[in-house]
Amino acid sequence: MEEQNNSSGDGNVKILAVLNGEVVKGFGRGSKELGIPTANFPEDVVENLPEDVQQGIYFGWSQVGNGDVHESVMSVGWNPFYNNTKRSAEVHIVHPFEEDFYGANLKMVVLGFIRPEKNFDSLEALIAEINNDIKIAHEKLATEDAIQIKNGDTFKQ
Repeated sequence: MEEQNNSSGDGNVKILAVLNGEVVKGFGRGSKELGIPTANFPEDVVENLPEDVQQGIYFGWSQVGNGDVHESVMSVGWNPFYNNTKRSAEVHIVHPFEEDFYGANLKMVVLGFIRPEKNFDSLEALIAEINNDIKIAHEKLATEDAIQIKNGDTFKQ
């Protein structure tokens, strides 16, 4: 994992962190229960997150292997709705993939914070909030600064 503090353009968006790791199996809820598939970083990546990346929901760009770069939303924390006993970092890549990519390298450039982690009264409320997070991420990633980061050197390394 690389910690970065790069600003681009007018400084509205900066790189909070660059996460790299092999996609591992998670709890199996993203696709099955939520209809929102996630790629999970391994424990060593989660344990070494920068201090700036606390529990909560983040947005940024992700790349699987050497593939295209896509909008992403990442949940970092304990997922209180499910009472997890292990902290996780789960990335929803806003792109339909035809098959699973366990074992592939996932690189995520974390650009900003959306909201703190919280609990929900129902699965429906959780899904609605995730869909709202995706909408917010889409809006933030449409800015000139965010697009410059997507097209910059970070994913060419």
